[in-house]
Amino acid sequence: MRLFHTQSVRQSPLTLLLIAGLATIVSSLSSAEMRPKSESLLHTIEQQHGGYARKRVILWEQLINRNKNSDPLEKLRMVNNFFNKMNFAKDIDHWGKEDYWATPLQMLTSNGGDCEDYSIAKYFTLQKMGIPADRMRLTYVKALELNQAHMVLTYYPTPDAVPLVLDNLVNDIQTLSRRKDLLPVYSFNGTDLWLAKKRGNDQHIGQSGQLSRWQGVIARINNEESYLVH
Repeated sequence: MRLFHTQSVRQSPLTLLLIAGLATIVSSLSSAEMRPKSESLLHTIEQQHGGYARKRVILWEQLINRNKNSDPLEKLRMVNNFFNKMNFAKDIDHWGKEDYWATPLQMLTSNGGDCEDYSIAKYFTLQKMGIPADRMRLTYVKALELNQAHMVLTYYPTPDAVPLVLDNLVNDIQTLSRRKDLLPVYSFNGTDLWLAKKRGNDQHIGQSGQLSRWQGVIARINNEESYLVH
């Protein structure tokens, strides 16, 4: 069953409202246990984006709810593998914009995105699974072999540890020190912003609220999760 087949869809605001709230409503429920209202929303997703989109959302929720008590490294592995099955697509082709940061639900229903979308989806999924946000950073790097900017998710087992890298280009999770093909530039999480230093000890330079696209994706996630409450 090919749940992660090629599919590039630009989503309108109406479409986003129709899928909004799924992350909250479907939580803790298997597909067999879904309430009628959540089933109705999944039906709408299926009508607009196909049966595979519906199944991807269900599998995502099952991944989260069934593995909250797993070992942290196992959570990293499962989430990295799950999202890396999705298609890489340039923003201009996939979203009709030069630079667009998608929510996890947008990536799931469209089955694609670029490096920022992979990293954002992994960050919020791991947070839902109980990984503390202060252990993770979205890290901009230069991919030396590709000679281009790139984003990965980094995980710090302890505050001073060399981080592990979750990358859509490489399935194996390795320490950043082993990824000689990546040159860190800056990183951020839900609260803070750091400038990378060659010898480690990244320099804290402010709050992540300075990043407008990051604030934009958080606002859209909040809208998705609060839609059915209003």
